[in-house]
Amino acid sequence: MADTVGSVQHLGQVLAKAASSDTSLAARLASAGIEAQNVSDRDGLAALPVLSKDELVGLAPAQHSPGDAIASRIFQSPGPIYEAQPPGSDPWRWAPALTAIGLAPGDRVINCFGYHLSPAGAMFDEAVIAAGATVVPAGIGNQIAQVQAITDLGVRGYVGLPSYLKALIDVHADNGGTREDFGVEYALVTAEPLPDSLRAELLEWVPVVRMAYGTAEVGLIACEDGSGPGLRVDEEVIVEVCEIGTGVPITEGEGEVVVTVLRDVAPVVRFGTGDLSAWAEYPSRLQGVLGRVGQATKVRGMFVHPRQAEAVLRSEDSIVGGRFVITRAQNRDHLRCEIVVGQKADASSDRLVQRVDDTIRNLIRVRAEVVLVEGIPSESPVLVDERSW
Repeated sequence: MADTVGSVQHLGQVLAKAASSDTSLAARLASAGIEAQNVSDRDGLAALPVLSKDELVGLAPAQHSPGDAIASRIFQSPGPIYEAQPPGSDPWRWAPALTAIGLAPGDRVINCFGYHLSPAGAMFDEAVIAAGATVVPAGIGNQIAQVQAITDLGVRGYVGLPSYLKALIDVHADNGGTREDFGVEYALVTAEPLPDSLRAELLEWVPVVRMAYGTAEVGLIACEDGSGPGLRVDEEVIVEVCEIGTGVPITEGEGEVVVTVLRDVAPVVRFGTGDLSAWAEYPSRLQGVLGRVGQATKVRGMFVHPRQAEAVLRSEDSIVGGRFVITRAQNRDHLRCEIVVGQKADASSDRLVQRVDDTIRNLIRVRAEVVLVEGIPSESPVLVDERSW
């Protein structure tokens, strides 16, 4: 595994090593007037301004010289934001979390995160293999086939969205399946909230369900471990909860989650996740994700940015107004694209709806229902989240 640090011990030494191989980090430190080797505690680290997600949009990962450790994959998350996979086994550090919830060597684990462009599928693929188990690379797709694989192969573990696990359980039950023949004994779920009501439904079928929190840039940040409130912070990550806008760390109240993980390739230093949280126990346990700082929000585990929504609405000359509305029913997110058309509208509304649907799939990569409406409230933002947790 690449060098990482989760405490302040030897912080300056590891930070200086990371900066020597990452020109963007070196430039950030220089701009802030910070000598990396002199950073010895959290206060010293907090002198560096927070790096936001918006600052990463469109930037390609740094090229490395011959002989350097290189990224084995480069992903494109919505934005677009490009993330490099660090080298080594389980570079995002999810394997210990899987082992802690019951994964044993030789298990078969179904991975229901996407493998297309975004990193979640590869993250858990690497982790399951590193923990000594076998991956069933399901992604998101044919749920009937996935349920059959779970029963035919004796799958014991699940990783994916909690709502997707509920969907698989429903498919199994609708086809006459029972808890006894479902077989999944543990699930590590992330990328969307896990309300108490949904957790209770999942526990009727799966004995162990644990919530985790991570990002594409960092990997695992914190995970439920059953020994205390909230989510325990991973030992190899420095987590701060910071005042929004100032980046000043706080120990009480809600703020933005800011993370640091120092490693040989793709170090992440004071990265603002855009997620809101608060300390359950400072500095070892987070309450979980309590909301978003910025305008972007997650829909079925994928970020949707207002600028993506605006690009869709600009894609057709006949669209004179519109918005995207996010709702939730039966533990599943629903995205609706409402559009208002003008006099230049295509003679066939069906063709217009189909073109907009195609554009949404290409730009946002989340399915949406496209509907024609008479008008949009003048004060409405382009991205409206009506979900209630």
